[in-house]
Amino acid sequence: MTGSRTTARHLTPESDGFEASAILNALAEPVFVVDEAGRFRRLNNAAEQFFAASAQTLIGRPVSDVIAADSPVFHLMEQARGGANSVAQYGVTIESPRFGSRYVSIEISPIPEMRGCVAVAMQERTIARKIDHQLTHRNAARSVTAMAAMLAHEVKNPLSGIRGAAQLLEQSASDEDRALTRLITEEADRIVSLVDRMEMFSDVRPIERGALNIHEVLEHVRRVAQNGVARGVRIRESYDPSLPAVLGNRDLLIQALLNLVKNAAEAAGEEDGEIVLSTRYQQGVRLAVPGSGSRVDLPLMVGVQDNGPGIPEELQAHLFDPFVTTKSAGKGLGLALVAKIVGDHGGVIEFDSEPRRTIFRIMLPKAEGEGGA
Repeated sequence: MTGSRTTARHLTPESDGFEASAILNALAEPVFVVDEAGRFRRLNNAAEQFFAASAQTLIGRPVSDVIAADSPVFHLMEQARGGANSVAQYGVTIESPRFGSRYVSIEISPIPEMRGCVAVAMQERTIARKIDHQLTHRNAARSVTAMAAMLAHEVKNPLSGIRGAAQLLEQSASDEDRALTRLITEEADRIVSLVDRMEMFSDVRPIERGALNIHEVLEHVRRVAQNGVARGVRIRESYDPSLPAVLGNRDLLIQALLNLVKNAAEAAGEEDGEIVLSTRYQQGVRLAVPGSGSRVDLPLMVGVQDNGPGIPEELQAHLFDPFVTTKSAGKGLGLALVAKIVGDHGGVIEFDSEPRRTIFRIMLPKAEGEGGA
């Protein structure tokens, strides 16, 4: 009994502030605690740097002193206090005379052990990076589409003639020469197979979409992967159970997610590999519709994370382009296809990568008539 009480005491922030501060300061992203009166209660080192002020200066001061009072941060904090779950918003501009304008993603969670207090975690992003991520999948899809149409027309027909000629030669060839004619036939078939895969990108017809339970799609992907491409890799799930239906095509979403899970499994490896499949409802992600003044909300986030070595920095800017791959035997079409599928859904795909943590996030629209989480 004594041991249980000691453990509980150590988990209480007030009784072990040094340990809690050490944990907070180890985080690279700004994290701070706000009490029910809207005052700073605790900040980590990254938050001090973000606000350009020391914790000693900020603790006890209203958050509105350093963040504009009309910021959506305050509404999110009230939402978190009024519920038992975390709230998140992607793409929030925070303005302050102290540090100017910052573009961040925010996640706010209530702290049950500290009445009225919420923990705020932020991840800073640049406007240019956000726009670049939104357009990456479109540009990749366009370039692959043009290449696919050209290859299908200019390559497949001559290859059919080469293959037929090799088969005719094989009938009268010696045993030694038959090995060469078979090699010609096999290589022609391999190139045709590659071109067939490229033809998938040249289909510009609108896809059929309907209301889907994204968790059923992810469960199917998990089962297939666990018995195939991700056998031996631990797959963990972190889902928002109240997520509304997504507007999508089941088969295409399965294909895209399986590609991401396959890549994650190969990156993580079997020894201590782990993949995390996650979903979240987050407001604030909007994408302009080309040719019109309207914008589409993309509140549904699906994440595929692995604990592999990360993506080389020199490849990150071109990761969704065709024939870009980190694998020695890879063709570099998997992520380009994922980008096209996400683009056809009207969505956004982006990623963050560092050693032991690479995550791909897909933002998708919800089905019409479906409420938020």
